[in-house]
Amino acid sequence: MQVLVIDDHPIVLEGCRQLLKFAGVKKIVQTHSLAEGFRLYRSKKPDVIIVDLAMHNGALGGLSFIKRLRLHDTHTPILVFSMHNDPFIVSRALKIGANGYILKDTPGEEIVKAFEKVRDGAPYLSHELASEVAFMEARGRTQNPLGAITVRELQILSLLAEGKPYGEIAASLHVSYKTIANTCGQLKAKLGVRSLPELMRIAIEYLPSSPAKSFKEA
Repeated sequence: MQVLVIDDHPIVLEGCRQLLKFAGVKKIVQTHSLAEGFRLYRSKKPDVIIVDLAMHNGALGGLSFIKRLRLHDTHTPILVFSMHNDPFIVSRALKIGANGYILKDTPGEEIVKAFEKVRDGAPYLSHELASEVAFMEARGRTQNPLGAITVRELQILSLLAEGKPYGEIAASLHVSYKTIANTCGQLKAKLGVRSLPELMRIAIEYLPSSPAKSFKEA
């Protein structure tokens, strides 16, 4: 059994290592980079992947990682380990291919339980998160206009909510300035707004990673 852990916080990586050892895992590969994580996945072929959602190279970049990996591999279990507890983010992660979702402030024994469930091919979501996701989906998410946007649009919108300019967003996502500008234009059309300040207002109001919601990158 070999597990790949992707997180940019050394303390979290060490904590994961100890918990995985407790669960009987002998081989643990760790990295703080999503790009390196994908390279390690291709070279090491881990049995399970544990990934954070928000990394230093882009808010909610873990969603893009999951989506990209699922284009190549529909079988390797993925457990999300994050501070983001908004049901919209949880639901999006599960829909694009995560097998389980656990919060970083969860007691160690439940984290081990989540890992073992996902490792054995079963889905895992804490009772509290499962209830919130079910309630949100039952309402159809009618109060949140972000339900129809793509993973990349969500990632860019999250960075906008942090006050980052187009150039910085383009650099962090390794795309051109024009790509970011075009995407923001598409977002304005989808969300029914005309200006960048209006777009940022929606991002700050609805995204859990925004400063207004008192979230930090997990």
